[in-house]
Parts: sequence; structure tokens; C-alpha cells
Amino acid sequence: MTKKTLIALSAFVAIVTLPASAQERGREGGGREESRQPSRPIPSRGPAPVKAKRGAPAPEARREGPDQPGHPAAPHVDAGNKWVGHESGPNDARFHVDHPFEHGRFTGGFGKSHVWRLAGGNRERFGFNGFYFSVWPADYDYVTDWLWDNDQIVIYEDPDHAGLYLAYNTRLGTYVHVTFLGA
Repeated sequence: MTKKTLIALSAFVAIVTLPASAQERGREGGGREESRQPSRPIPSRGPAPVKAKRGAPAPEARREGPDQPGHPAAPHVDAGNKWVGHESGPNDARFHVDHPFEHGRFTGGFGKSHVWRLAGGNRERFGFNGFYFSVWPADYDYVTDWLWDNDQIVIYEDPDHAGLYLAYNTRLGTYVHVTFLGA
């Protein structure tokens, strides 16, 4: 092989492998805020507060199965920003927090302009960008298919349950209640 051929071959290999290695580094980014397009539309805002009668008990049962054919059997966001599964309101005992915000409040940013890649963990403790959360026990069944080291999520404030936030999974189009564990 001539020197020119070796140089050309080396340049070709570098050009072909460089994008792949850059993509791998992006996956390892852990908790960095990501700008890649998610697989599902991101809700423009969190849910509106539920107008529950003061002192009225909240429904205890959550929907079993999808609300419509082709929809997930988990709390999710439909077109038009309808938060399906967030109808029980502030009197729902399953989402009562004895000590709201005991580890402080999340300050990383809310809504669709803040998409975060999970950096590892599990339902009891997961994190991104130095912030840590835990899925609220009432929602454990809805995170069995989350990818704790790769999924992208968006955090929204929960208008009905003091001390809880909503974590929307952009891959699945579903959300769960989470509590902030600190930074």
C-alpha cells in the first residue's frame, strides 16, 4: 500500500467511526439536559388542578386497562394536553405526603423546555444532572418498563398533591408521581 492509500484509508475510517463514538458519548451523558427529539409529543404544560368538593372523598380506584383502544394502561397524556389518570384531586389518600418538600424543592426547571436523560437507579431512587427522585409507591406498577439509564423525562408540578411532582416519560408517553429526594 502506498502512503496516500494509507492516509485515505485512515481518513475514511475516522470519518465513519467518529459519529458512532459521538453518539455513544451522548448516551453516557447521564443527567445532562438533552435536546434530542423524544419519541412522543411533550405536553406543553402540566395538568390543571382538579376541582374537587372540599371534604369529599376521592375515588380510590385507578383505571384498569387503557381508556381507549391503542392507549397505554397507565396514566398518560392524550392529544390536546389531557392528563388521563389525573382526575382524583387533592383528597386522594394514595397521594398524601406527610412531610411535603422535606428534602427541598426541585429547581432544575419544569415543562417541555427541560428534557432530562435518566442516569441510572430504580423506582426507589433515580437521578439526572445531580437531582434525585423516587417514584411514589402508588405508581410503582407504572414504571416496570422504564429504562432507568436511558429514558428521557420531563418534570411537571403536581397542582393537587403537595410534595409530589409528575415525571413524564417521553418514550412511553406515560407519567408517574414522584417525590424529590434532593440535589
